[in-house]
Amino acid sequence: MNKRGHVLNAVLLAIGLGFLLEPAGDLETVRTIAEVFVPVVLGALFPDVDTAFGKHRKTLHNLPVLGIVLAYPFYFGNLQWVWLGVATHYVLDVLGTTRGIALLYPLSGREFDVPFGIRVDSKYADLMTITVTAVELAGVFLLLTYAGPLVVEAQQAIGIA
Repeated sequence: MNKRGHVLNAVLLAIGLGFLLEPAGDLETVRTIAEVFVPVVLGALFPDVDTAFGKHRKTLHNLPVLGIVLAYPFYFGNLQWVWLGVATHYVLDVLGTTRGIALLYPLSGREFDVPFGIRVDSKYADLMTITVTAVELAGVFLLLTYAGPLVVEAQQAIGIA
């Protein structure tokens, strides 16, 4: 997906996440959206830093990078939502485009994709972005519902919550 698509995805994701975390639709929901907005957007844009160095869709578009970003809040206590932006960037590139990404880089340069992606310059790119974002929000809902309590317990057990 192009930068516009990743920004659109991140903005919609942050708003949706805010409502999933604080569904009342009041001032607390707005505060929650503001709290997750910057980390999610930064995470969604981070993988494309590899356009300036390395190999695009390889150097920062892989599972080891996601693992590092996912582990970051466990060690430093901040950037709790950056991983979500990075993960959804990957999902958008895999589901939304024809090229895919090298998930196992640097072990393998093979790019993984699905057969129904579209070209990043397609007139349907925004529609694809919105569709993939809806799928991602459904996944986040499931994660929060089923894995969220386990994550909180793990954080409390190691003393970071």
